[in-house]
Amino acid sequence: MKKKLVSVLLCASMISTVLVGCGSGETSTTDNAAATEDTAAEETTDDAATETATAGDGAVYYLNFKPEQDEQWQTLAKTYTEETGTPVTVITAASGTYEQTLKSEIAKTEAPTLFQVNGPVGLANWKDYCYDLKDSELYTYVKSDDFVLKEGDAVDGIAYCIETYGIIYNKTLLTDYCALDGAVISDASEINNFETLKAVADDIQARKDELGVAGAFASAGMDSSSDWRFKTHLANLPIYYEYKDKGIGSTDAIEGTYLDNYKQIWDLYITDSTCAPALLSSKTGEDAAAEFATGMAVFYQNGTWAYGDITSDGLTDDDLGMLPIYIGAEGEENQGLCTGSENYWCVNKNASEADIQATLDFLAWVVTSDTGRNSLANDMGFVTPFTTFDDGYKASNPLINAADEYIAAGKTAVSWNFSSIPSETWKDNVGNALLEYAQGTGEWSAVETAFVDGWKTEYEAANQ
Repeated sequence: MKKKLVSVLLCASMISTVLVGCGSGETSTTDNAAATEDTAAEETTDDAATETATAGDGAVYYLNFKPEQDEQWQTLAKTYTEETGTPVTVITAASGTYEQTLKSEIAKTEAPTLFQVNGPVGLANWKDYCYDLKDSELYTYVKSDDFVLKEGDAVDGIAYCIETYGIIYNKTLLTDYCALDGAVISDASEINNFETLKAVADDIQARKDELGVAGAFASAGMDSSSDWRFKTHLANLPIYYEYKDKGIGSTDAIEGTYLDNYKQIWDLYITDSTCAPALLSSKTGEDAAAEFATGMAVFYQNGTWAYGDITSDGLTDDDLGMLPIYIGAEGEENQGLCTGSENYWCVNKNASEADIQATLDFLAWVVTSDTGRNSLANDMGFVTPFTTFDDGYKASNPLINAADEYIAAGKTAVSWNFSSIPSETWKDNVGNALLEYAQGTGEWSAVETAFVDGWKTEYEAANQ
């Protein structure tokens, strides 16, 4: 590994909206490798953490999953190298190609020493490469085993950020709507089920000129920078309720009990929208974020990671709120936001002992130093599962606060069950069927087939 910091971002066009949270490799659109300049590092760091991180013969190569945080990771890498002499390389995978990139990179002589998996399904592909973290310093800071991936007693992966998504709404616009004569509601708090959400969205769409918006919902774009919001995040809702009914956390054969509910929320998104359904194939995640950020739409399905994108054009914290994604399931009045993680750090056990130790030292520094904690909590906006962030390093924005408010009100957070989806092919097939249905070139039955039959087929293929 070259003894200098390398900063490479595999991208042709950076799209500011992201998944993220989303560890299924679905992020902003990027294609080709391009070098990026290192940014200025934080000047101060916790003394004790600095003493822990000492220069040695090892080096760190982190294959990063999140393009939206590339700049912050490059800065951290540079700072750590300057302080300890340990070379740290950060390479960020292209949109939707993390698994493909990891397969390519892991086969190289200078393979990643640190990589990510998105949960149990992702771990199944990479468990033979995972170093056991149970005796690592990093593991001592984890609040609960709820945030780790384990095989027996072995700790194969540790989550580093907890994220939340739902229906982000413009409080100012919704308040303006509530003030209109004949408005369906008088306050946003009255939206606690699908029936009310639909009534409000329908009325906003009908009175969009009066309210000065282009539509109730931002466009449900189905290009690769946006479709993950619906083939993965929205698909989580029917999976969650089916799992909840059965008391399970995964399955080899989904029944599709809540696909009618999936249909009605998708219908709402594509009809009460800023654009016609026929245009969805070309609409991007950036389009949706811009529509919301500029006040063209009242509602926008996305998560806490989108905070920076939607406040870049003048929206303030006072303008932002987040609602649960209601689909008409029984008891959804007690539903909270969708909260979880699909971002788990794994250390490559096939790396040299020196590189493994260097990587473990780097991770410990990231979660204990002032520089690392400030970057994760404030610059990247992560809520972390580490005890070291409890004292002064808690990420805070109105979207994160909304999740806390639902929990404080006794609402049940919706777990991230999409990490049990059997393959990326399943997601792609569901996404294609959603788009065909939206455009009027396909039937809803094709979505049902992709969802149910596709699950069984892809599960069997992955578990032969």
